Parts: sequence; structure tokens; C-alpha cells
Amino acid sequence: MSTDSAQHDAPAYDVPAAPDPLPGAGANFDLIDPATLMRIKGLEVRARAIVEGFMTGLHRSPYHGFSVEFTEYRQYTDGDDLRYLDWRLYARSDRYYIKRFEDETNLRCHVLLDASKSMTFGSTGYTKAEYGATLAATLAYFLSTQRDAVGLMRFDDQIRDYLPARFRPGHLRRIMVALERPLEGKVTDLAGPLQRVAEMVTKRGLLVLVSDLLAPIEKLEEHLGYIRGRGQEVIVFHVLDPAELSFDFDQPALFEDVESGKTLYVDPDIIRKQYVDQFTDHIAQVEATCEKLGIDYERCPTDRPLELALFDFLSARLSKGVKSSRTGSRKARVQA
Repeated sequence: MSTDSAQHDAPAYDVPAAPDPLPGAGANFDLIDPATLMRIKGLEVRARAIVEGFMTGLHRSPYHGFSVEFTEYRQYTDGDDLRYLDWRLYARSDRYYIKRFEDETNLRCHVLLDASKSMTFGSTGYTKAEYGATLAATLAYFLSTQRDAVGLMRFDDQIRDYLPARFRPGHLRRIMVALERPLEGKVTDLAGPLQRVAEMVTKRGLLVLVSDLLAPIEKLEEHLGYIRGRGQEVIVFHVLDPAELSFDFDQPALFEDVESGKTLYVDPDIIRKQYVDQFTDHIAQVEATCEKLGIDYERCPTDRPLELALFDFLSARLSKGVKSSRTGSRKARVQA
């Protein structure tokens, strides 16, 4: 839309509900405004800023038990054994952290990023595509720091880029390079790419779909259901521009469908209620479909800080239970 006028173990503890803002925000978290974040040119730099700020804040928050499953470090406190201080991390962050344990790769994740034309819309100074790519980069960066295998698929009506899930030197950089390629997508067609994903990703793991989901509900249910039926876990991040949600245009204008190129003269005052009702119904159907299939659904307006999306991701992982290669009682290690 555009306008010319403008095997998983059960968790041994309770997971806090995903709040908005983040627990401890203000005192412990400095959420980065997305408009400010998008001014950073390097995608990997953006992702690092989000992840490092998030993890630092999470260590300081009262939800320490929430973070322990996802990090090898905790902040130093008086009485800790100095032999386990990580001096390299201190050199990067100017803070003292204790290395908790070594973690082997226990998650295989593919991030599926919608690169269709509809993702080029943006009313906030940046597009859904930029927001989605930053979210994908953030998840890839985070998973890599956790020694997990992460892969990438970019798609429109077909898969345009594919990097299999790996954890090895240089792999994260290849993902970032792929995410920074210009968006040359065409129409949104989730059916073909999701079918190919099901065929290509044969090992069970996690699939994270980042898309505006402007597709028929029937097709979405059919193909997401097929993926779930093959044993894959799925998390959906529904990326939406605030203007799509509110349709707060105030002047008649010529609107263009960015995928078909068709134009239509629209008076917002006349069609606003009908549009908002239909769009709200579409979102409700997407959410209901995900719930029916056992898929975690997270709505991501592009003006929402990406730290909150990362929190949503961790909440979804913990609520399902995370297969862990660590030994010993998880409950004994987690401290609220």
C-alpha cells in the first residue's frame, strides 16, 4: 500500500507473561526507538545493539531466572570466583560477567523473511522490509551468541535466498549480507515458499516466519499446518505498519497497490471503518489460525521496539520448553 499524497523438555519454572514495556524497563532497560535504530546503516551493528542492550538489562532485572536458559553469563556479584571472570567480555562491555557454563548447540532455527513488494510500505520513515530484516538479523545474532544453528530464507512468490542452519565461523556474516541485499520481491505468495520450506527443512527444529501475512487465510492455514504436521515448531512475527492498523490518512488520495501496480482514488473518511473492520478481522483470523495449529503468534507494529520482539521470542521458547544439553537439574540452577 502506498499513496502519492504521502523432544523438548517441559520447563521447570514459570515464564513471566510477555509485558509491554519489558520487565524492569526504565530502571533496567533502555529500549531503542525503532526510528533511531533504523538510522544505523549496518544491519549487524543494529542487531548487536539490540541484543547486547537486552541481555545487559535482563541480567539486571528481577527476572534473572528468565535469562539463565539463554545465556552463558551472569553479572559479577561480591563473592564470585574471580577465575571465571570473562575479561574479553569486560573489554567489550566495560562490565564484569561470570561465565556460567559451556553450552552446546541445541537448537536448529530457520528464519523465513518475507521479501515481497507489500513489505516495501512504510509510514514511519522506514519500511516493513527494513523492520523485518532488522528483526531477522537480531534473532540470527542472538541465536549465534547462544551457539545455536541458524539459517535464513528470503522469499516472495518463491525462495530467493537460502542459507541452511549452521553454527560456524563466518556463517552469521553471510546471513547479514543476504539480509542487506536490495528487496526485489514481487507478489506475496506464502503457499509456494512454505511448501518448499517443508520439503527442504527435514530435520526438526524451529521456523520463525517474519511477514505481513497479506495472503488468503485458507492458504496460510493449509501450508503452516503442513509444516507443523512434519514436526516443526513455528513462531510467527506479524509485521504491520501503524498506518495499516489505523488507516489514519486524512486526505483523499490516489493509492497504489505496490504488488499489482493498480491505482485507486480513495476518500479515507468514506472507507476507513470498512477497511479497519476488514483488516482487524484478517488479523483475528491469522491469530486464530496460529492458535489452532499450536503456533506462537506475535504482532509486531513497526513502531514497537525490537527488544520487545526478542522478549516475545524468548517467552515463546520457554513456554514450549527448550531442549537442553546441559546436565543437572534445571530447576536447581534457576534462581528467581
